[in-house]
Amino acid sequence: MTLERTDVDGRQWRSTIAAAQDGDRQALDELVAGWLPLVYNVVGRALNGHADVDDVVQETMLRAVDNLGSLRDPDSFRSWLMAIAMRQIRDRARRRSTEKLDESAAREATDFAELTVLRLQLEGQRREVAEAVRWLDDEDRQLLSLWWLEVAGEVTRRELAAAVGISRQHAAVRVQRMKERLETARGIVRALDGACPELRELTGRWTGRPDSVWRKRLARHIRGCAYCSDTRESVVPAERLLVGIALVPLPVGFTVFLALGGKTAAAAGSAGWSAKLLGALTKPAVAVTASATFVAGGAYVVTRPADTPPPRAATTPTAQTSRSPSPTASPSSSPSLSPSATPTKKATAVYGSVVDAVDRAPDPDTAPAALPHRPGSGVTSTGGAHATMNHRGDAVTLTGRGYVLVRWQISPQYRAGSVVMPSWTGLTGKLFHVASGGGRRMDDRASTTDNSATGMGSSATGFAVLPTGTQQMWQNEYFYVDGAVTLTVNERGADYGLNVFPTTWDAVEKDVTTGPAQGATRYGLVRDTGKDDTPVPQYATRATPADPATVAQRSRL
Repeated sequence: MTLERTDVDGRQWRSTIAAAQDGDRQALDELVAGWLPLVYNVVGRALNGHADVDDVVQETMLRAVDNLGSLRDPDSFRSWLMAIAMRQIRDRARRRSTEKLDESAAREATDFAELTVLRLQLEGQRREVAEAVRWLDDEDRQLLSLWWLEVAGEVTRRELAAAVGISRQHAAVRVQRMKERLETARGIVRALDGACPELRELTGRWTGRPDSVWRKRLARHIRGCAYCSDTRESVVPAERLLVGIALVPLPVGFTVFLALGGKTAAAAGSAGWSAKLLGALTKPAVAVTASATFVAGGAYVVTRPADTPPPRAATTPTAQTSRSPSPTASPSSSPSLSPSATPTKKATAVYGSVVDAVDRAPDPDTAPAALPHRPGSGVTSTGGAHATMNHRGDAVTLTGRGYVLVRWQISPQYRAGSVVMPSWTGLTGKLFHVASGGGRRMDDRASTTDNSATGMGSSATGFAVLPTGTQQMWQNEYFYVDGAVTLTVNERGADYGLNVFPTTWDAVEKDVTTGPAQGATRYGLVRDTGKDDTPVPQYATRATPADPATVAQRSRL
C-alpha cells in the first residue's frame, strides 16, 4: 500500500488508524506498510543514506507503534509520525556529537542523493538539486528532507513546522535560509562538472567527499571566477524542479529489524502496541499485506519489486560480429591519433581489432571532429551516479547502453611512481573509447609558476609514470557501453583515483567542444567514428581474472 498524493491531511487513513488503535492487527500491518516509504524518505534524505538510516527508521516505526494509543486525533497522524522521525534523527545526532562520524560507514551504502537520481531517473537540473544535497550541513539536510516532501505534495507547511517543532513563521525563515545554501551547493555541482582550469588546480588535493571546509573554499572560488559563475542556461528554482517528484521507492529487500529485546521488550510487556506487534510477529503464520511481509522472528521485510528493471545487458557478439585476429603494430611504431594524422584502418576492420595506441597531443586550438550520436537507453552503475574509487581493488560494474565518463585524479604529491593502470574486465557486448576531454591531458601544464608541473606531478613532488606504450589519459575519458563491464582500480605505486559517472551524448559533446576561448586549456578529442572500428580501451578483456591488474595492455576482444 502506497500513499496517495491527494491524501495530504491523512484523513483517508482515519479508519485504518482507529482500527489499529482498537487492536486490529491487519490495520496495524497496513498502517506500517503504508507509511514506511514516507519515513524512509525523510530519514534517508536527512542522513543522506548513512548506515544509521535503517536504525533510525526502525526506532521511528517502533515508537509510533508503541505510542499509537496516545494519538487523540487520527487526522494529525502524519505530522505526529514526522515529529517522531525528526526526534529520532536529532537524538542520533546528539548521541554521535561527542565522537567523529565514521564517514567510511556512510560510503558503504549508496547515499540518498545517488539513490534519488538513480531510482527516480532524474536528469538535468533535477539531478543537480539531488546531488547538491551532499553539500548541506546536517541541520539543513534535516529541514530539506521535509521541505522536499512539501513541494512534492507529500506534506503541508503546517506538518513541516509541527515536525520540526517551530511556528509556521519561523519555518518560513528557516526554509528560506536553507534554500539559499542549497542554491550555493547547486553552483558547486555545476562548477565541478565544468572545465575551469583554476578550479581543477584548487581541487587537486580534494578527496572527492563533500564537507563544510571544501564547500566554503569552492563557493569562494565560484564567487570570484567569471567562468564558474557564468551560467549558460537559466537556473530553475529548486521548488519548481521538485514539484511532481515521487517518493524514492524502498530498495528491494529493505529490512527494518524489530529488535524487541532488552528495554524494548520490557516496554512490550506492558500491554503497549509493541506487545501487540510482537504477538503478531511470533505467530507461526506469516501475515502478508499488499506490499510487505511480517516474518516470524522479528523482521519487517519490504518485498515491493523495483519500479523498473535494470537495462538488459547486450549479448556477447556472435562469430560474425566479433573481431578477427590481426597483427597490431608495436607502440613505438603506432601512428598518431592527432587530428592531423589519423591511423589508417583496413576497410574490413571489425570490433575489437583496433586498440588505442599512443597518441600525440593535438593542437589546443584545433576543434575536434563531430561526435557520432550512438543510441542510448541509459547505463546503471553499481557505484551509483558518482562512484569514487581511490584504492586498489575498488570496482564498479556498468550495465546498459550509453555513455560513461571516467575522470582521472592523479595525486603524485602523496605518492609518485609507476602507475598500474585500471582495467576493464568481464565484458559482454561492446565497449568503445569515444572521446577525451575535461579541458586538458594529464601531461598538460598545471601551474603558471612552475614550468615542470603537470597533472602527472612536478619536479618538487615527483611524477606519476605510465607503463611503456600506454596512452596518455586526459582528465575526462569517455566510453560507450553496450552490454556490461567492470572497471577496477589497480592502484599500486603511484597514487591515483577514478570518478565514474554515467553520462549522456549531450554532456560529452559539450565537454569536448569547450575550447580555450571558453576558459579551458584545450578542446577535447573525438575518437569515435560511429562504426566498429572506433578504438576500444587498453587493458580490456572479456575474461574475469582473479587479479584485474594482470590484464594485458594490448587486449583482444
